[in-house]
Amino acid sequence: MPINITMPALSPTMEEGNLAKWLVKEGDKVAPGDVIAEIETDKATMEVEAVDEGIVAKLVVAAGTDAVKVNALIAILAAEGEDVAEAAKGGNAAPAPAPSQAKAEAPKEEKTEAAPVKAEQVAAPSAPAPVAKSGERIFASPLARRLAKDAGLDLSAVSGSGPHGRIVKTDVEKAAASGGAKAAPAAAASAGAPAPALAKGPSEEAVLKLFEPGSYELVPHDGMRKVIAKRLVGSKQTVPHFYVSVDCELDTLLALRAQLNAAAPEKDGKPAYKLSVNDMVIKALALSLRDVPDANVSWTESNMVKHKHSDVGVAVSIPGGLITPIIRKAEEKSLSTISNEMKDYGKRAKERKLKPEEYQGGTTAVSNMGMMGVKSFSAVINPPHATILAVGAGEQRAVVKNGEIKIANVMTVTLSTDHRCVDGALGAELIGAFKRYIENPMGMLV
Repeated sequence: MPINITMPALSPTMEEGNLAKWLVKEGDKVAPGDVIAEIETDKATMEVEAVDEGIVAKLVVAAGTDAVKVNALIAILAAEGEDVAEAAKGGNAAPAPAPSQAKAEAPKEEKTEAAPVKAEQVAAPSAPAPVAKSGERIFASPLARRLAKDAGLDLSAVSGSGPHGRIVKTDVEKAAASGGAKAAPAAAASAGAPAPALAKGPSEEAVLKLFEPGSYELVPHDGMRKVIAKRLVGSKQTVPHFYVSVDCELDTLLALRAQLNAAAPEKDGKPAYKLSVNDMVIKALALSLRDVPDANVSWTESNMVKHKHSDVGVAVSIPGGLITPIIRKAEEKSLSTISNEMKDYGKRAKERKLKPEEYQGGTTAVSNMGMMGVKSFSAVINPPHATILAVGAGEQRAVVKNGEIKIANVMTVTLSTDHRCVDGALGAELIGAFKRYIENPMGMLV
């Protein structure tokens, strides 16, 4: 039986990707774990590994094709002992458009977005992607999904032995032989209600009528901008934002930072680290969440997800948008470790070389616009986070101390919270803990 290779979902939010390059050709033999293609997502370029053994019978989607939907058929393998020519005919979907067809040019006046690929042009998925009871997508090969369906197995109860824990043929066969992982009869009927449709802005036609023809240029949205727009609209529609702000004095922190940087040992002729204020902000927020664990949570309709560690995402601006690499277990890491991790993440983020596990998840986030001279702002929460800290510029201000006016370096920070799980009092407790660490930074070293 021919083995269908489909466009993988390389992240939970991925809906489509660009098939940048094939690393195999028709007639090549592949084994599980072999890298067969490069896929460009809105965030990075990723390598795709084979999960089944066979001979490449047909490359359905040409290299360079844009906007290939997740689960669309992209290639066909002939299984061991199968006729390659017959296998090539066995795909159950039409070929995706060639690169010249998929890349639609932006019209001069009529449209802002690249023309979408028509449904009949994109290969249909061989089977719907299975979903666990938790709502997370289950990664399994097409053959494994088909065998599990025939055997009446629940894939969420099957352990995967393939690359990155993907479920492959042998895993299903073992589960079937053991008699476990049987699917519940009513599983298909227990799916939740569909998510509400996101509100859309005015139509392109209505907008363009407001402007004189020829007075504007149309720039198609790229994949990253579409994802950012969708996630932020979804956040504002579903998350009840609540904001609390405080002013933090920085003089003690700046003095400690200078002292630590001066004491940095040499490594290969350079300082082993160079701390920034942002590195210390990350550490302070991580420790604050450790001290106020009720705020280190995520909201779901059934449960409060209470996190055991502070995984702090940090907004990094890159061409066309932004990405939030995550400092895992930041409350346990030294300032020098956080600093060096952020330098590495920042460099690779701009090159779009971050791995999905380096920017997906997290329990909170920091958005720092202080280096741009912004005094204060309110950031939009990125679900499943329940909080995000917006950091403004440190600047000299007049402050009153013991009845006298003094000059101090002051930074305004604003905490956005998901009021469903972090209400006003809890948010105030969290930002109060953060202020204490910033104004008494020696507490971050002990």
